[in-house]
Amino acid sequence: MKIIILGAGQVGGTLAEHLANEENDITVVDINEERLRELQNRLDIRTVIGTASYPNILRQAGGEDADMLIAVTSSDEINMVACQVAHTLFRTPTKIGRVRSTAYLTRKSLFSNDAIPVDVLISPEQVVTDHIRRLIEYPGALQVLDFAGGLAQLVAVKAYYGGPLVGQELGFLRRHMPNIDTRVAAIYRRDRPIIPTGDTVIEADDEVFFIAARRDIRTVMGELRKVDRDFRRVLIAGGGNIGERLAETLEHKHQVKIIEHDLNRCGALSEKLDRTVVLHGSATSKRLMLEENIEDCDIYCALTNDDEVNIMSSMLAKRLGAKKVLTLINNAAYVDLVQGGEIDIAISPQQTTIGSLLTHVRRGDIVNVHSLRRGAAEAIEAIAHGDKRSSRVVGRTIGEVDLPSGTSIGAIVRGKEVLIAHDDVMIESGDHLILFVIDKRRIRDVERLFQVGLTFF
Repeated sequence: MKIIILGAGQVGGTLAEHLANEENDITVVDINEERLRELQNRLDIRTVIGTASYPNILRQAGGEDADMLIAVTSSDEINMVACQVAHTLFRTPTKIGRVRSTAYLTRKSLFSNDAIPVDVLISPEQVVTDHIRRLIEYPGALQVLDFAGGLAQLVAVKAYYGGPLVGQELGFLRRHMPNIDTRVAAIYRRDRPIIPTGDTVIEADDEVFFIAARRDIRTVMGELRKVDRDFRRVLIAGGGNIGERLAETLEHKHQVKIIEHDLNRCGALSEKLDRTVVLHGSATSKRLMLEENIEDCDIYCALTNDDEVNIMSSMLAKRLGAKKVLTLINNAAYVDLVQGGEIDIAISPQQTTIGSLLTHVRRGDIVNVHSLRRGAAEAIEAIAHGDKRSSRVVGRTIGEVDLPSGTSIGAIVRGKEVLIAHDDVMIESGDHLILFVIDKRRIRDVERLFQVGLTFF
């Protein structure tokens, strides 16, 4: 596939890295020559220096025969104009645009072929906000991913000493919880992936990815780790777009406070939010944290736009008594360094956003892609089509499907029913299959499984 990526920032650069490793023809456009040179030294891609919305720059990038344009510069306006130019001059089939401002996002009628022709809108702030909200909904989870409209969820937890299943074979899970069906899709042990079998033994500190119907998630989590009480008191550092959206989402069911250093922004937040307490001050102020009884805080969310402030304020909050700390970190190199110590959960916004972009790049009927383990693995929701003659999966049991190495099927969603993947489950046309792929080199093989042959009409 020939793809033009506009913007070589964190999201654009991460996306280029993902797609270049999957045999796509990638061109990246940016005004920052140094950033483009750094990407070209690492990846097999073309680069073009210039303003991404200019017609001559898009033509130079290969706009005349591009299959897809992904506009993820830091400017909403450049992204939107670039999609307009690509549509008008080159009739680019698929145009994806990152738009951050709610002033645009609340006017959905703006985005159509009759107005601004953006086929897929990506709002990183909303994606990250939803991600954090799910983590707050399930205390103790490291990652919570929705599939089939939330009917099924894939959850990552760390197995703790003393958990009922630690030291047990996975086959014991079914006997221990006969009325709840779940499947462990993968285990990461000392950062190495394991595709589990029935005799795999769960060890303390394993990062366990399991899938279940939404209603059963909390019960399964309780078997893998000590159950955390629900988060009620939430303290947010940073009143930017993500902080504001998170407060707006939580304030009617939680006690929410925001710390914001900009006085004018504090005034704006106070007007927009109904029940949230807005505090003017520094996120790294020990005095302010003590005054606000940080020791009573269930979860501290550091969401400023400064990684160092987020990390330092999170460490301070944890040492002063916050039960859990969640930290937004833009520099991907920091994420693995800090998570698991005093920082309970580190979130990379570009990795969280990347899945929503990959969903539209994958071949076959792929409706959901989630990037896992900082891009090392993926969870994919794909729809099966065809019949036994035209499809590699329809009309076969899960045990009969020739899955690529490092790939497992976790569940099938059929209508409103969640069927946990067992070898004797038959796959039907229209089923949503949820797969876990630990070897990214096999993504193309997974896509081919869901491409219908010529005999299907």
